[in-house]
Amino acid sequence: MIIRNINLETVCGITSILPDNDHPEIAFAGKSNVGKSSLINALMNRKSYARISATPGKTQTINFYNINNEMYLVDLPGYGYAKVSEKEKMKWGQLIERYLHGSGQLKAVFLLIDIRHEPSANDRMMYDWIVDQGYEPIIIATKLDKIKRSQVDKHIKMLRTGLDLIPGTKVIPFSSMTKQGRDEIWELVETEYLDRQEVE
Repeated sequence: MIIRNINLETVCGITSILPDNDHPEIAFAGKSNVGKSSLINALMNRKSYARISATPGKTQTINFYNINNEMYLVDLPGYGYAKVSEKEKMKWGQLIERYLHGSGQLKAVFLLIDIRHEPSANDRMMYDWIVDQGYEPIIIATKLDKIKRSQVDKHIKMLRTGLDLIPGTKVIPFSSMTKQGRDEIWELVETEYLDRQEVE
């Protein structure tokens, strides 16, 4: 994907009305600090268009990035951040649920999981929940540069087992440092979700 222009077109909070977009939407979910903003910046070929913060739980809105007036990258609020009140977590959950139910253009959901660790209870819950909404999430195993190359296969197997992934689920290892995985993600988006839209 050659990025010609980017526009943070819509920011949806808890009380906002979801936009009625006419281009395909690709959504990204993941727990706080898993590297979602870094991934979205890498996909957009920008250093800091999506805000990156050392403080988890910063993304509290759904952010719609218009790419080339052809599609949207949709950044969902991070989940599982301990310092946020249960009431606040519930509101974010309702916001995400409203989006997954209400978007007419959502084509795919990518779920980001830290490749270094066993999936958490929150990760498993989010995966099952996305599946229950009728989507088959693609897993992006982030922070690839933090483990040795010889450990990658073992850690991917750990993610598959820990999440009890549907057989055939794609897992793409990704590093925001080296950008490994970036081209594979774009290739998947372009061939699986954008071309299909044009055919329709």
